[in-house]
Amino acid sequence: MKAKDMRRIIVQAAHHAKHGHMPSALSLVEILKSYSEVKQEQDEIVLSKGHGCLALYAMLHLQGHVSLDEVLNFGKYNMKLGGHPDRNKLEQIYASTGSLGHGLPIAVGAAMAKKIQKKKGNIFCIVGDGEINEGSIWESLLIAVNNKLNNLIVIIDYNKSQIRSLEPNLNTKMFKSFGCDVALVDGHDVEQLIDSMSVVDKPKVVLANTIKGKGVKEIEDNMFAWHHRAPTDEEYEKFIEVIG
Repeated sequence: MKAKDMRRIIVQAAHHAKHGHMPSALSLVEILKSYSEVKQEQDEIVLSKGHGCLALYAMLHLQGHVSLDEVLNFGKYNMKLGGHPDRNKLEQIYASTGSLGHGLPIAVGAAMAKKIQKKKGNIFCIVGDGEINEGSIWESLLIAVNNKLNNLIVIIDYNKSQIRSLEPNLNTKMFKSFGCDVALVDGHDVEQLIDSMSVVDKPKVVLANTIKGKGVKEIEDNMFAWHHRAPTDEEYEKFIEVIG
């Protein structure tokens, strides 16, 4: 699975369906690619920032779980894939998400259930930096630490989206103070990401520095203008050429 193939599908889907959160999906590409390479049979992933679902759909298509036609027509009536992940439509989607701040509580509950039932496998959860402002995120981390959930890996897509309301100031000390094992990585470096996706004896937080709209310079430089905008035919051709 190549990152550029995922990016091409993201742009193609947004253009074809005439909607989609391209910048949020593009910043996720290497994170999901890395997850796909380390995933074991009993591992599961929760995409808490559900609006970035086009990256998840691109990954699932390249893995052979869903057709390209389904991805290109996401969000349309009677299709499997919606504007946010829906576990009732596709078995490879572990949790329905979209309401920010709710994905990590689901992931913590799933990790705790695995512990109680003595089941193998890790629970991965991708969280956006904006939803870090939700109290439910920090409450969930406390529960995870108190219950020694060393089968939980939280990856923060730190694409600075929250700058619209607050100055981004996330740092490793914040998560270490809660008792988590923390790794700071380049969120577009697959090798760094893979190395960070391992657990020790406590919950793991991976703070992944990413670029919103990564791979398409015009979107990177105007990330909020492109928040939920589909490219025109001319822009689509240009973006596909840039991605390669």
